Amino acid sequence: MPQPRRAGLAIAAGALLLALVAPPALAQADTPIADPLPDPTPARLALVLQEFAAMPRSESVPPPTDSRLKRWARITYLGEVPDRSGRLFVPDLNGKLYFLDRAGNPSEYLDVGAAAGPDFWSHQGLGSGLGFVAFHPRFASNGTFYTVHTEGRAALTTKTPDLPAPPNGRLHSVITEWTADDPRAATFGGSRREVLRLGFQSTYHNIQEIAFNPNARPWDRDYGLLYVAVGDGAAGAGGTVPQDLSVPQGKILRIDPKGTDGPGGKYGVPRSNPFAGQSGRLGEIYAYGLRNPHRMSWDTGGAHRLYIGNIGEHRVDSVYEARPGDNFGWSHREGPFAYRKADNPTCGVFPLPDDDAAHGYTYPVAAFDHKPSAERPCADSGNALVGGFVQRSWRIPALYGAYVYAEGVGGRIFASRVHDMRRGGEPATTYHLPLIDAATGAATTLRELAGHPRVDLRFGTDRAGGLYLLSKANGKIWKVIDAVPVR
Repeated sequence: MPQPRRAGLAIAAGALLLALVAPPALAQADTPIADPLPDPTPARLALVLQEFAAMPRSESVPPPTDSRLKRWARITYLGEVPDRSGRLFVPDLNGKLYFLDRAGNPSEYLDVGAAAGPDFWSHQGLGSGLGFVAFHPRFASNGTFYTVHTEGRAALTTKTPDLPAPPNGRLHSVITEWTADDPRAATFGGSRREVLRLGFQSTYHNIQEIAFNPNARPWDRDYGLLYVAVGDGAAGAGGTVPQDLSVPQGKILRIDPKGTDGPGGKYGVPRSNPFAGQSGRLGEIYAYGLRNPHRMSWDTGGAHRLYIGNIGEHRVDSVYEARPGDNFGWSHREGPFAYRKADNPTCGVFPLPDDDAAHGYTYPVAAFDHKPSAERPCADSGNALVGGFVQRSWRIPALYGAYVYAEGVGGRIFASRVHDMRRGGEPATTYHLPLIDAATGAATTLRELAGHPRVDLRFGTDRAGGLYLLSKANGKIWKVIDAVPVR
Protein backbone atom coordinates (compact mmCIF):
# COMPACT_ATOMS: atom_id res chain seq x y z
CA MET A 1 0.00 0.00 0.00
CA PRO A 2 1.47 3.40 -0.88
CA GLN A 3 2.86 5.20 2.16
CA PRO A 4 1.09 8.57 1.61
CA ARG A 5 -2.32 6.90 1.66
CA ARG A 6 -1.53 4.95 4.82
CA ALA A 7 -0.64 8.16 6.58
CA GLY A 8 -3.87 9.76 5.44
CA LEU A 9 -5.86 6.84 6.77
CA ALA A 10 -4.28 7.13 10.17
CA ILE A 11 -5.34 10.75 10.35
CA ALA A 12 -8.86 9.96 9.12
CA ALA A 13 -9.33 7.19 11.65
CA GLY A 14 -8.48 9.64 14.39
CA ALA A 15 -11.48 11.73 13.32
CA LEU A 16 -13.66 9.44 15.40
CA LEU A 17 -12.23 11.04 18.53
CA LEU A 18 -14.07 13.97 20.03
CA ALA A 19 -13.54 14.10 23.78
CA LEU A 20 -12.14 12.28 26.74
CA VAL A 21 -14.45 9.74 28.36
CA ALA A 22 -16.01 10.69 31.65
CA PRO A 23 -15.33 8.13 34.39
CA PRO A 24 -18.15 5.80 35.47
CA ALA A 25 -20.42 7.17 38.16
CA LEU A 26 -19.07 6.58 41.64
CA ALA A 27 -20.93 4.50 44.21
CA GLN A 28 -20.44 3.18 47.70
CA ALA A 29 -19.12 -0.37 47.97
CA ASP A 30 -22.50 -2.05 48.36
CA THR A 31 -24.67 0.44 46.49
CA PRO A 32 -25.93 -0.20 42.96
CA ILE A 33 -24.44 2.16 40.38
CA ALA A 34 -27.24 4.24 38.89
CA ASP A 35 -25.44 5.18 35.66
CA PRO A 36 -22.60 2.72 35.04
CA LEU A 37 -21.12 4.03 31.78
CA PRO A 38 -20.97 7.31 29.84
CA ASP A 39 -23.41 7.83 27.00
CA PRO A 40 -22.02 7.15 23.50
CA THR A 41 -20.05 10.09 22.14
CA PRO A 42 -21.25 11.73 18.90
CA ALA A 43 -18.78 10.91 16.13
CA ARG A 44 -17.40 13.30 13.55
CA LEU A 45 -18.08 10.74 10.83
CA ALA A 46 -21.34 9.73 9.17
CA LEU A 47 -21.85 6.44 7.33
CA VAL A 48 -23.26 6.67 3.82
CA LEU A 49 -25.73 3.83 3.15
CA GLN A 50 -26.82 2.59 -0.25
CA GLU A 51 -29.69 0.12 -0.58
CA PHE A 52 -28.31 -3.18 -1.87
CA ALA A 53 -31.05 -5.82 -1.67
CA ALA A 54 -34.62 -6.54 -0.64
CA MET A 55 -35.24 -10.04 0.71
CA PRO A 56 -38.41 -12.11 0.15
CA ARG A 57 -41.09 -11.96 2.80
CA SER A 58 -41.22 -14.94 5.16
CA GLU A 59 -43.34 -16.22 8.05
CA SER A 60 -42.89 -18.59 10.94
CA VAL A 61 -44.98 -21.75 11.07
CA PRO A 62 -47.24 -21.69 13.03
CA PRO A 63 -47.72 -17.91 13.10
CA PRO A 64 -46.01 -16.42 16.18
CA THR A 65 -47.88 -14.72 18.98
CA ASP A 66 -44.86 -12.61 19.96
CA SER A 67 -45.00 -9.39 17.92
CA ARG A 68 -41.20 -9.24 17.88
CA LEU A 69 -41.19 -12.27 15.57
CA LYS A 70 -43.70 -10.76 13.14
CA ARG A 71 -41.16 -9.30 10.74
CA TRP A 72 -40.89 -8.93 6.99
CA ALA A 73 -37.97 -11.36 6.97
CA ARG A 74 -35.96 -12.57 9.96
CA ILE A 75 -32.61 -12.21 8.22
CA THR A 76 -29.59 -12.60 10.48
CA TYR A 77 -26.37 -12.18 8.50
CA LEU A 78 -24.76 -11.58 5.13
CA GLY A 79 -21.53 -13.28 4.12
CA GLU A 80 -19.68 -14.25 0.97
CA VAL A 81 -19.43 -17.83 -0.28
CA PRO A 82 -15.69 -18.71 -0.21
CA ASP A 83 -15.45 -19.88 -3.81
CA ARG A 84 -14.49 -16.64 -5.61
CA SER A 85 -17.85 -16.60 -7.37
CA GLY A 86 -18.87 -13.34 -5.73
CA ARG A 87 -22.08 -14.96 -4.44
CA LEU A 88 -23.35 -13.72 -1.10
CA PHE A 89 -25.51 -15.68 1.32
CA VAL A 90 -28.23 -14.64 3.76
CA PRO A 91 -29.99 -16.98 6.24
CA ASP A 92 -33.56 -16.30 7.37
CA LEU A 93 -34.60 -17.60 10.80
CA ASN A 94 -37.89 -18.72 9.29
CA GLY A 95 -35.98 -21.49 7.53
CA LYS A 96 -34.48 -20.58 4.17
CA LEU A 97 -30.93 -19.90 3.05
CA TYR A 98 -30.64 -17.47 0.15
CA PHE A 99 -27.84 -16.71 -2.30
CA LEU A 100 -27.48 -13.20 -3.73
CA ASP A 101 -25.70 -12.31 -6.94
CA ARG A 102 -23.38 -9.32 -7.29
CA ALA A 103 -26.35 -7.05 -7.96
CA GLY A 104 -28.14 -8.14 -4.77
CA ASN A 105 -30.80 -10.32 -6.41
CA PRO A 106 -31.80 -13.15 -4.00
CA SER A 107 -32.65 -16.74 -4.88
CA GLU A 108 -33.43 -19.68 -2.62
CA TYR A 109 -30.49 -22.05 -2.19
CA LEU A 110 -31.75 -24.37 0.57
CA ASP A 111 -34.86 -24.71 2.73
CA VAL A 112 -33.37 -25.89 6.04
CA GLY A 113 -36.73 -25.75 7.80
CA ALA A 114 -38.30 -28.13 5.32
CA ALA A 115 -35.31 -30.49 5.52
CA ALA A 116 -35.47 -30.53 9.34
CA GLY A 117 -39.14 -31.51 9.21
CA PRO A 118 -41.99 -30.98 11.68
CA ASP A 119 -39.66 -30.53 14.68
CA PHE A 120 -38.20 -27.34 13.16
CA TRP A 121 -38.94 -24.52 15.62
CA SER A 122 -39.10 -20.89 14.51
CA HIS A 123 -42.24 -19.35 16.01
CA GLN A 124 -41.12 -18.83 19.62
CA GLY A 125 -37.87 -17.36 20.87
CA LEU A 126 -36.10 -14.41 19.26
CA GLY A 127 -33.24 -16.54 17.91
CA SER A 128 -35.20 -19.65 17.02
CA GLY A 129 -35.16 -21.13 13.53
CA LEU A 130 -32.26 -21.15 11.06
CA GLY A 131 -29.84 -19.16 13.16
CA PHE A 132 -26.59 -19.09 11.25
CA VAL A 133 -24.54 -20.53 8.39
CA ALA A 134 -20.77 -21.07 8.12
CA PHE A 135 -19.09 -22.18 4.90
CA HIS A 136 -15.99 -24.33 5.18
CA PRO A 137 -12.97 -22.40 3.85
CA ARG A 138 -12.55 -25.15 1.22
CA PHE A 139 -16.18 -25.08 0.12
CA ALA A 140 -15.14 -24.60 -3.51
CA SER A 141 -13.56 -28.05 -3.52
CA ASN A 142 -15.36 -29.99 -0.75
CA GLY A 143 -18.85 -28.44 -0.99
CA THR A 144 -19.17 -28.40 2.79
CA PHE A 145 -21.02 -25.86 4.92
CA TYR A 146 -22.69 -25.85 8.32
CA THR A 147 -25.96 -24.55 9.69
CA VAL A 148 -27.45 -24.24 13.15
CA HIS A 149 -31.21 -24.47 13.66
CA THR A 150 -33.59 -25.11 16.54
CA GLU A 151 -35.92 -28.03 17.13
CA GLY A 152 -38.74 -28.70 19.58
CA ARG A 153 -41.81 -30.92 19.77
CA ALA A 154 -40.97 -34.62 19.32
CA ALA A 155 -37.24 -33.94 19.16
CA LEU A 156 -37.26 -33.26 22.89
CA THR A 157 -38.24 -36.86 23.65
CA THR A 158 -36.87 -38.80 20.68
CA LYS A 159 -33.41 -37.23 20.34
CA THR A 160 -30.66 -36.88 22.93
CA PRO A 161 -28.29 -33.90 23.25
CA ASP A 162 -24.62 -34.75 22.80
CA LEU A 163 -23.47 -32.74 25.83
CA PRO A 164 -25.02 -32.21 29.29
CA ALA A 165 -28.41 -30.51 29.10
CA PRO A 166 -30.97 -29.35 31.69
CA PRO A 167 -33.82 -31.76 32.46
CA ASN A 168 -37.19 -31.02 30.88
CA GLY A 169 -35.57 -28.79 28.28
CA ARG A 170 -37.67 -26.74 25.88
CA LEU A 171 -35.46 -26.55 22.82
CA HIS A 172 -32.54 -28.15 21.00
CA SER A 173 -29.97 -26.33 18.89
CA VAL A 174 -28.63 -28.53 16.10
CA ILE A 175 -25.48 -28.06 14.01
CA THR A 176 -25.73 -29.82 10.64
CA GLU A 177 -23.05 -30.47 8.04
CA TRP A 178 -24.21 -30.22 4.43
CA THR A 179 -22.16 -31.44 1.49
CA ALA A 180 -23.11 -30.17 -1.96
CA ASP A 181 -22.65 -32.52 -4.89
CA ASP A 182 -21.81 -29.50 -7.04
CA PRO A 183 -20.48 -26.48 -5.08
CA ARG A 184 -21.13 -24.26 -8.11
CA ALA A 185 -24.84 -25.08 -8.34
CA ALA A 186 -27.48 -22.42 -7.81
CA THR A 187 -29.53 -24.69 -5.51
CA PHE A 188 -28.38 -27.28 -3.02
CA GLY A 189 -28.30 -30.94 -3.89
CA GLY A 190 -26.35 -33.38 -1.77
CA SER A 191 -26.16 -34.98 1.66
CA ARG A 192 -26.27 -33.91 5.29
CA ARG A 193 -25.36 -35.23 8.71
CA GLU A 194 -25.87 -34.03 12.26
CA VAL A 195 -22.71 -32.81 13.99
CA LEU A 196 -23.77 -31.49 17.40
CA ARG A 197 -27.04 -31.23 19.33
CA LEU A 198 -27.36 -29.14 22.51
CA GLY A 199 -30.35 -28.86 24.86
CA PHE A 200 -31.62 -25.71 26.59
CA GLN A 201 -34.09 -24.96 29.34
CA SER A 202 -35.82 -22.17 27.41
CA THR A 203 -36.41 -20.85 23.91
CA TYR A 204 -33.89 -18.03 24.44
CA HIS A 205 -30.08 -17.78 24.44
CA ASN A 206 -29.35 -20.94 22.49
CA ILE A 207 -26.57 -21.39 19.90
CA GLN A 208 -26.24 -17.94 18.39
CA GLU A 209 -23.46 -18.20 15.82
CA ILE A 210 -21.07 -20.68 14.24
CA ALA A 211 -17.94 -19.52 12.41
CA PHE A 212 -14.51 -20.40 11.07
CA ASN A 213 -11.50 -18.20 11.78
CA PRO A 214 -10.98 -16.32 8.48
CA ASN A 215 -7.33 -15.68 9.34
CA ALA A 216 -6.39 -19.36 9.70
CA ARG A 217 -4.39 -20.92 6.89
CA PRO A 218 -4.19 -24.64 6.01
CA TRP A 219 -0.98 -25.03 8.00
CA ASP A 220 -2.43 -23.36 11.14
CA ARG A 221 -3.84 -25.47 13.98
CA ASP A 222 -6.99 -23.30 13.96
CA TYR A 223 -7.74 -24.06 10.31
CA GLY A 224 -11.09 -25.81 9.79
CA LEU A 225 -12.07 -25.61 13.47
CA LEU A 226 -15.65 -24.47 14.08
CA TYR A 227 -16.33 -21.90 16.79
CA VAL A 228 -19.77 -22.13 18.42
CA ALA A 229 -21.23 -19.22 20.44
CA VAL A 230 -23.59 -20.77 23.00
CA GLY A 231 -25.97 -18.76 25.19
CA ASP A 232 -26.82 -19.66 28.77
CA GLY A 233 -30.35 -20.79 27.88
CA ALA A 234 -31.70 -17.90 30.01
CA ALA A 235 -30.40 -19.78 33.07
CA GLY A 236 -27.60 -17.49 34.11
CA ALA A 237 -29.09 -14.70 36.25
CA GLY A 238 -27.90 -15.49 39.74
CA GLY A 239 -27.08 -19.05 38.69
CA THR A 240 -23.93 -21.01 38.05
CA VAL A 241 -24.47 -22.46 34.56
CA PRO A 242 -22.08 -20.12 32.66
CA GLN A 243 -19.36 -20.79 35.29
CA ASP A 244 -19.85 -24.57 35.24
CA LEU A 245 -17.16 -26.13 33.04
CA SER A 246 -19.01 -29.43 32.86
CA VAL A 247 -21.84 -27.99 30.72
CA PRO A 248 -21.75 -26.18 27.34
CA GLN A 249 -24.24 -23.38 28.04
CA GLY A 250 -22.86 -19.84 28.38
CA LYS A 251 -19.64 -20.71 26.53
CA ILE A 252 -17.68 -20.36 23.33
CA LEU A 253 -16.99 -23.88 22.07
CA ARG A 254 -14.42 -24.93 19.49
CA ILE A 255 -14.76 -28.25 17.69
CA ASP A 256 -13.27 -30.04 14.71
CA PRO A 257 -16.26 -30.98 12.54
CA LYS A 258 -14.08 -33.41 10.57
CA GLY A 259 -12.78 -35.13 13.72
CA THR A 260 -14.13 -38.28 15.35
CA ASP A 261 -13.25 -38.31 19.05
CA GLY A 262 -16.33 -36.37 20.18
CA PRO A 263 -19.67 -37.91 21.24
CA GLY A 264 -20.76 -40.57 18.76
CA GLY A 265 -17.70 -39.88 16.61
CA LYS A 266 -19.50 -36.94 14.96
CA TYR A 267 -16.81 -34.33 15.59
CA GLY A 268 -13.43 -33.93 17.22
CA VAL A 269 -12.17 -32.07 20.30
CA PRO A 270 -9.05 -30.05 19.42
CA ARG A 271 -6.15 -30.89 21.72
CA SER A 272 -5.23 -27.19 21.73
CA ASN A 273 -8.47 -26.30 23.55
CA PRO A 274 -7.73 -25.02 27.08
CA PHE A 275 -9.64 -27.76 28.95
CA ALA A 276 -9.10 -30.68 26.58
CA GLY A 277 -8.41 -33.91 28.46
CA GLN A 278 -9.21 -32.44 31.89
CA SER A 279 -11.50 -34.47 34.13
CA GLY A 280 -14.87 -32.87 34.88
CA ARG A 281 -14.40 -30.18 32.25
CA LEU A 282 -15.69 -30.18 28.70
CA GLY A 283 -12.83 -30.26 26.26
CA GLU A 284 -14.97 -28.42 23.72
CA ILE A 285 -14.89 -25.19 25.78
CA TYR A 286 -12.74 -22.36 24.43
CA ALA A 287 -13.95 -19.55 26.73
CA TYR A 288 -16.81 -19.18 29.23
CA GLY A 289 -18.84 -16.99 31.57
CA LEU A 290 -21.22 -15.50 28.97
CA ARG A 291 -24.92 -14.71 29.06
CA ASN A 292 -25.78 -14.29 25.39
CA PRO A 293 -22.76 -14.21 23.04
CA HIS A 294 -24.85 -13.06 20.13
CA ARG A 295 -22.09 -12.39 17.60
CA MET A 296 -18.37 -13.00 17.15
CA SER A 297 -15.84 -11.89 14.55
CA TRP A 298 -12.12 -11.80 13.93
CA ASP A 299 -10.11 -8.74 13.05
CA THR A 300 -8.62 -9.58 9.66
CA GLY A 301 -5.80 -7.10 10.26
CA GLY A 302 -3.78 -6.02 13.25
CA ALA A 303 -3.24 -8.86 15.73
CA HIS A 304 -6.18 -10.91 14.30
CA ARG A 305 -8.07 -10.74 17.57
CA LEU A 306 -11.40 -12.47 18.18
CA TYR A 307 -14.19 -10.19 19.45
CA ILE A 308 -17.39 -11.37 21.15
CA GLY A 309 -20.51 -9.19 21.35
CA ASN A 310 -22.38 -10.21 24.53
CA ILE A 311 -25.88 -9.05 25.48
CA GLY A 312 -26.16 -8.27 29.20
CA GLU A 313 -29.02 -8.75 31.63
CA HIS A 314 -30.35 -5.33 32.65
CA ARG A 315 -27.59 -2.73 32.54
CA VAL A 316 -24.44 -3.45 30.52
CA ASP A 317 -23.76 -4.90 27.05
CA SER A 318 -20.15 -5.73 26.29
CA VAL A 319 -17.56 -6.46 23.64
CA TYR A 320 -14.81 -8.85 24.74
CA GLU A 321 -11.52 -9.80 23.20
CA ALA A 322 -11.54 -13.58 23.59
CA ARG A 323 -8.55 -15.82 24.19
CA PRO A 324 -8.41 -19.51 25.15
CA GLY A 325 -9.55 -20.14 28.71
CA ASP A 326 -11.02 -16.68 29.31
CA ASN A 327 -13.73 -16.34 31.96
CA PHE A 328 -15.93 -13.31 31.28
CA GLY A 329 -17.61 -13.52 34.68
CA TRP A 330 -21.33 -13.97 34.10
CA SER A 331 -23.33 -14.25 36.29
CA HIS A 332 -21.01 -12.81 38.93
CA ARG A 333 -20.00 -9.96 36.63
CA GLU A 334 -21.94 -7.92 34.09
CA GLY A 335 -19.48 -6.07 31.92
CA PRO A 336 -16.79 -4.44 34.07
CA PHE A 337 -18.98 -4.47 37.18
CA ALA A 338 -20.10 -6.86 39.88
CA TYR A 339 -23.55 -8.42 39.43
CA ARG A 340 -25.59 -9.56 42.42
CA LYS A 341 -29.15 -10.69 41.87
CA ALA A 342 -30.02 -11.05 45.57
CA ASP A 343 -31.10 -7.93 47.44
CA ASN A 344 -31.02 -5.88 44.26
CA PRO A 345 -34.48 -4.41 43.61
CA THR A 346 -33.16 -1.93 41.06
CA CYS A 347 -31.37 -4.61 39.00
CA GLY A 348 -28.23 -2.51 38.98
CA VAL A 349 -24.57 -3.37 38.93
CA PHE A 350 -22.06 -2.84 41.72
CA PRO A 351 -18.44 -1.73 42.07
CA LEU A 352 -15.90 -4.53 41.89
CA PRO A 353 -14.81 -5.99 45.23
CA ASP A 354 -11.37 -5.35 46.65
CA ASP A 355 -10.30 -8.94 45.98
CA ASP A 356 -11.46 -8.90 42.36
CA ALA A 357 -8.04 -9.72 40.90
CA ALA A 358 -8.08 -13.08 42.67
CA HIS A 359 -11.02 -14.25 40.52
CA GLY A 360 -9.23 -13.91 37.18
CA TYR A 361 -12.15 -12.49 35.19
CA THR A 362 -11.65 -10.96 31.75
CA TYR A 363 -13.40 -7.62 31.32
CA PRO A 364 -14.76 -5.95 28.16
CA VAL A 365 -12.73 -3.84 25.78
CA ALA A 366 -15.86 -1.83 24.85
CA ALA A 367 -19.32 -1.53 26.43
CA PHE A 368 -22.46 0.55 26.70
CA ASP A 369 -25.21 0.60 29.30
CA HIS A 370 -29.01 0.55 29.34
CA LYS A 371 -31.22 3.19 30.83
CA PRO A 372 -34.20 1.34 32.38
CA SER A 373 -37.26 3.26 33.53
CA ALA A 374 -37.46 4.37 37.14
CA GLU A 375 -40.92 2.80 37.43
CA ARG A 376 -39.82 -0.63 36.12
CA PRO A 377 -36.05 -0.89 36.66
CA CYS A 378 -35.99 -4.66 36.14
CA ALA A 379 -38.04 -4.68 32.95
CA ASP A 380 -36.47 -5.45 29.59
CA SER A 381 -34.86 -2.20 28.48
CA GLY A 382 -35.36 -3.04 24.80
CA ASN A 383 -31.65 -2.68 24.07
CA ALA A 384 -29.29 -5.34 22.77
CA LEU A 385 -25.72 -5.18 21.53
CA VAL A 386 -25.13 -6.60 18.07
CA GLY A 387 -21.49 -7.35 17.39
CA GLY A 388 -20.03 -6.30 14.08
CA PHE A 389 -16.61 -6.17 12.44
CA VAL A 390 -13.29 -4.39 12.52
CA GLN A 391 -13.04 -2.38 9.34
CA ARG A 392 -9.92 -3.20 7.35
CA SER A 393 -11.12 -2.09 3.94
CA TRP A 394 -9.00 0.66 2.37
CA ARG A 395 -12.04 1.69 0.32
CA ILE A 396 -13.38 3.60 3.35
CA PRO A 397 -10.23 5.04 4.90
CA ALA A 398 -11.98 7.01 7.66
CA LEU A 399 -13.22 3.77 9.23
CA TYR A 400 -9.97 1.85 8.99
CA GLY A 401 -9.14 0.25 12.34
CA ALA A 402 -12.59 0.84 13.85
CA TYR A 403 -14.74 -1.92 15.32
CA VAL A 404 -18.29 -1.19 14.16
CA TYR A 405 -21.18 -2.57 16.24
CA ALA A 406 -24.67 -1.47 17.23
CA GLU A 407 -27.62 -1.34 19.54
CA GLY A 408 -29.65 -3.63 17.33
CA VAL A 409 -33.24 -3.03 18.40
CA GLY A 410 -33.32 0.70 17.71
CA GLY A 411 -30.60 0.55 15.06
CA ARG A 412 -28.01 2.94 16.49
CA ILE A 413 -24.57 2.36 14.94
CA PHE A 414 -21.52 2.53 17.19
CA ALA A 415 -17.78 2.31 16.71
CA SER A 416 -14.71 2.01 18.89
CA ARG A 417 -11.08 2.30 17.84
CA VAL A 418 -9.33 -1.06 18.03
CA HIS A 419 -6.23 0.78 19.22
CA ASP A 420 -8.19 1.76 22.35
CA MET A 421 -9.80 -1.67 22.93
CA ARG A 422 -7.19 -2.97 25.38
CA ARG A 423 -7.53 -5.93 27.68
CA GLY A 424 -7.07 -4.91 31.28
CA GLY A 425 -7.88 -1.26 30.62
CA GLU A 426 -11.01 0.86 30.74
CA PRO A 427 -13.55 0.12 27.99
CA ALA A 428 -12.82 2.05 24.83
CA THR A 429 -14.92 5.07 23.95
CA THR A 430 -18.17 4.20 22.20
CA TYR A 431 -18.91 6.60 19.34
CA HIS A 432 -22.38 7.02 17.85
CA LEU A 433 -22.22 7.22 14.05
CA PRO A 434 -24.94 9.18 12.21
CA LEU A 435 -26.20 7.99 8.83
CA ILE A 436 -26.68 9.47 5.38
CA ASP A 437 -28.96 8.03 2.69
CA ALA A 438 -26.94 7.82 -0.52
CA ALA A 439 -30.11 8.12 -2.61
CA THR A 440 -31.04 11.54 -1.22
CA GLY A 441 -27.84 12.79 0.37
CA ALA A 442 -29.86 13.60 3.50
CA ALA A 443 -29.29 12.58 7.08
CA THR A 444 -31.37 9.59 8.09
CA THR A 445 -31.75 6.85 10.69
CA LEU A 446 -32.23 3.13 10.37
CA ARG A 447 -35.68 3.52 11.87
CA GLU A 448 -36.57 5.76 8.94
CA LEU A 449 -34.98 3.42 6.39
CA ALA A 450 -36.59 0.34 7.93
CA GLY A 451 -39.95 2.03 8.36
CA HIS A 452 -40.39 0.75 11.91
CA PRO A 453 -39.19 1.73 15.41
CA ARG A 454 -37.93 -1.83 15.97
CA VAL A 455 -35.18 -2.13 13.37
CA ASP A 456 -33.75 -5.53 14.41
CA LEU A 457 -30.39 -4.65 12.90
CA ARG A 458 -27.77 -7.23 11.94
CA PHE A 459 -24.39 -6.88 10.21
CA GLY A 460 -22.76 -8.61 7.28
CA THR A 461 -19.48 -8.49 5.42
CA ASP A 462 -17.97 -9.66 2.14
CA ARG A 463 -14.47 -10.96 1.41
CA ALA A 464 -13.26 -7.46 0.52
CA GLY A 465 -14.26 -6.20 3.96
CA GLY A 466 -17.38 -4.37 2.81
CA LEU A 467 -19.88 -3.68 5.60
CA TYR A 468 -23.61 -4.36 5.23
CA LEU A 469 -26.58 -3.54 7.46
CA LEU A 470 -29.68 -5.77 7.54
CA SER A 471 -33.11 -5.08 8.99
CA LYS A 472 -35.72 -7.66 9.84
CA ALA A 473 -38.37 -4.92 9.88
CA ASN A 474 -38.55 -4.56 6.10
CA GLY A 475 -36.09 -7.22 4.92
CA LYS A 476 -33.76 -4.70 3.31
CA ILE A 477 -29.98 -4.71 3.15
CA TRP A 478 -27.81 -1.61 2.83
CA LYS A 479 -24.12 -1.36 2.04
CA VAL A 480 -21.84 1.18 3.70
CA ILE A 481 -20.24 2.90 0.71
CA ASP A 482 -18.44 5.74 2.48
CA ALA A 483 -17.79 7.52 5.75
CA VAL A 484 -17.74 11.33 5.52
CA PRO A 485 -17.14 14.15 7.99
CA VAL A 486 -20.21 15.46 9.77
CA ARG A 487 -20.94 19.03 8.79
